[in-house]
Amino acid sequence: MGTKHEDGTVATRQEQKLKPPPMYQVFLLNDDFTPMEFVVAVIQEYFNKDRENATHIMLKVHREGKGMCGVFSKDIASTKVELVLTHARKAGHPLQCVMEEA
Repeated sequence: MGTKHEDGTVATRQEQKLKPPPMYQVFLLNDDFTPMEFVVAVIQEYFNKDRENATHIMLKVHREGKGMCGVFSKDIASTKVELVLTHARKAGHPLQCVMEEA
């Protein structure tokens, strides 16, 4: 027997078991070589943060070793990691970007 929705339809057992897909947090990791200003620019460009929020995240990376830039579906998180790593390498910086299941 299913659960009745407000619109009068009945949910099946399978529909009730469906969970939303896992979300992934994207982090930047601290290093001793990537300039702070470059990190702020990356956060602004790839994570759509304003300068104040980007600076706050950069300082968290600097002080705590890593800082979260956002939470995304797996495909989007993976793409953001690749874009950041590619941009950093092209600029000659060892900045690391990783994703972890939320």
